[in-house]
Amino acid sequence: MTPELIFDVGNVFVLPFWAIMIVLYIYLFGSSLTPENAAALSNPKLADIAKFLGEETAAATGWIHFLVMEQRTGVWTVHSLALCLFAGPMGLLSHILTAWITEKFFPSSEVVETVTPSV
Repeated sequence: MTPELIFDVGNVFVLPFWAIMIVLYIYLFGSSLTPENAAALSNPKLADIAKFLGEETAAATGWIHFLVMEQRTGVWTVHSLALCLFAGPMGLLSHILTAWITEKFFPSSEVVETVTPSV
């Protein structure tokens, strides 16, 4: 088995799980957004965010958000992350578009590897 084949199989294996998490994220975000929460999040203050995340559905949304969005790919993501903070689906679309542009026009970009120091 070549490293490239292992890489491809690994990617294909996790894609359904990423898709499920994205669908859960969209569902949880939609169900946790009430007019009161939307108003508080449109002009956020720390107390409003704490109150929002104190709700079970909102906390689950935040956790799924961290699981779905936490990855290092070598693709420039600052703008996508900012959009995710204010409008999650727009950030996701922005990241998909940026990843496509990076792959299409800068194919030599290397994947950034995360090295965790041992304690």
